[in-house]
This record gives sequence, structure tokens and C-alpha cells, in this order.
Amino acid sequence: MSTNAHNFPVQIPIPLDPRTPARVGGMRGKSGLATVRRPLRGICSDVPKVGLSDICLSYRAQGGERLLALDHINLEVKAGEFLCIVGPSGCGKSTLLHLIAGLHRQTSGEVLIDGNRVQGPGTDRILIFQELGLFPWLTVGDNVEFGMKMKGIGKAEREEKTRHYLRLVHLSQFKDSFTHQLSGGMRQRVALARALATEPDVLLMDEPFAALDAQTRDLLHDELERIWAETGATIIFVTHNVREAIRLGDRVALLTFRPGRVKREFVVDLPRPRVLEDVHVAHAAGEILGELREEINRSLEVEYNVGVKPHVEVGVEP
Repeated sequence: MSTNAHNFPVQIPIPLDPRTPARVGGMRGKSGLATVRRPLRGICSDVPKVGLSDICLSYRAQGGERLLALDHINLEVKAGEFLCIVGPSGCGKSTLLHLIAGLHRQTSGEVLIDGNRVQGPGTDRILIFQELGLFPWLTVGDNVEFGMKMKGIGKAEREEKTRHYLRLVHLSQFKDSFTHQLSGGMRQRVALARALATEPDVLLMDEPFAALDAQTRDLLHDELERIWAETGATIIFVTHNVREAIRLGDRVALLTFRPGRVKREFVVDLPRPRVLEDVHVAHAAGEILGELREEINRSLEVEYNVGVKPHVEVGVEP
């Protein structure tokens, strides 16, 4: 967990302990609204599956000055945990996934997997991009096999695993179809099967459901949660949708507007399975939205710096 996370009492988001994340959900009162409980302390944990230690990233802008994108990010993700990351546009959420995947190098700090420093891309970490990256000239089965073929896995084992993971995402009958013959939700499941087939320890997902209709998105939430439970993978999931983060995550990390910092972490203490329409999910999301709106307003003030400060009403879903 982050060293700059906070805890706060029921309905009053005042930081009490900068070392401990807030807990949203939890015990429900007579009104049916989720309340906030203090997390348990003093629980020892093993080496985290993913560790981010003082991650900073800066770029040289066109004018020659340095632009600080990420500023001293500290996060720990346990093995098998489902962490969701939310924040305003441009805060560095996707960039953070790229650093964990080894596709970019941070300016300073360390990215650790099982306590070992990340030096570059590896098959223990798979990133599912927003664009999916499926090969249109390959069949569904060949797309799922691709990563395994790159790892040098034999043909018989590849075919067995392909059948297994296509069954897992309910696409067995489309093994010989091409991706253009599938719906958006089905293509998303192909990308998920391809990622899982390489059996990564860490699955990195960059807004994978943002372009889907609500019905398909809800179905894929169920599918992803089921697959996560069956495989035990560690998932880090970036989204703009706070309710989606509450629906899926064990914990939600909120990033500030540029430079991206961990403003607060929220432990989601609601029973599974969850649905987006549940009143307790909505209440928990509202706790995070209040703080997210502050960062969205900051970003608008910078973007529209013309003397008028735009304001977004707190409590309205973006």
C-alpha cells in the first residue's frame, strides 16, 4: 500500500493516519448506505507482488522545460489483489502501467516484482491496451496462441492451453473465426484469453471496457471477476469510471492531477459479487468522487486558464 494513503471517520474525509488507506463500504447501517470503517492494523504481509518505490517521471516539453508527470509514487500490490487506479485525464494512470510492464523507464525510483527490480518487459507481466492489439489476419485461436509461440511453447501444449482459455472466456466455438467477425465484447475476451494464456503473474489492464456498451461491459465485469477468482492473478486495472473501480477492486488508488501522486487509497469492503446499480456501490463511489472532482477541477483550471475557473459539481458521475 502507499505510504501517502489516508484513513478517515464515517462521512468525514479528514486524514487521521497518513500510512493507512481509507475503507469504503464495510458495515451497512439501517439506511442501507455503506459506512467507513478503520482498517485493521498490525497485519504482517509478505513481499508484495508489485512494488512502486518513489517513482518519478519527467519529460522534456517542446519549450525545453521539464514536465513532471509522476511524482514520488509509492504503492504496494499484494499477490492476488485486484487494484483499481482512478484519476483525472492526464494524471499518468496509463503511464504507470507502462512502467510496471517495462515498456518505459522511470526517471527515478524502482519498480519491483516479487522484490526484484524490473529491467524491461517480461512474460510475468502482460498489458492489455485500450486498442487490444489483436492481429486481424490471424484466427481467434492463432491470436491466443501467439504469446505462447513467442515463449517457445510446443505445439501440443499451445493447442491445449488455447482450448482451455477459450473455454474460460466462453469463445470455444469461435476458435477458427477472424476478429472482424466478432463483436466488441467478444474481441475484448479474445484479448483477455491471449493475455491469460501466457500465464502471467500480473495482469495490467488499461481501460479495457471504456468503449463497450453498458450491457456488454456488465457481462465482462462478471467474466473478469470469475476469471480472476479462478486464476488467482494479480490485476492492476486503470479506469475513469469510479463505480467500475468499486465494482471490481479490492482497493482503489486515487491519483492527483499532474504531476500524478497517490492522493488517497480506499479499501473496498463490500461483499462480492457486486453490481454497478447497487446502492452500496453507489455510496462508496460517491466517497471517492468527491475527492476526484477536486482534481478534475484543477485540471480544468489549467486547461482553460482564461481567468474563469470552471467548476464541476460534486456528486455527479463524470
